Amino acid sequence: MLTQTVEQFDVVATVAGGGINGQAGAVRLGIARALVEYNGELRKTLKKGGLLTRDARAKERKKYGMAGARKRFQFSKR
Repeated sequence: MLTQTVEQFDVVATVAGGGINGQAGAVRLGIARALVEYNGELRKTLKKGGLLTRDARAKERKKYGMAGARKRFQFSKR
């Protein structure tokens, strides 16, 4: 809708993994990248709308000697 190309394309996307919001973001980024491939002049509009940015947040790994990524086991002096 941002680039007025809604009537020109039909999109069929298959996504797996993550949650509903993550999948929606992945589809949104994929469509934006495809539009830039189709017409490079749309890049400025899509970039301004924040549609060409990936959400880099990911689950932090569990470290050894700890209960989770940051949580530690209970400490006792004695």
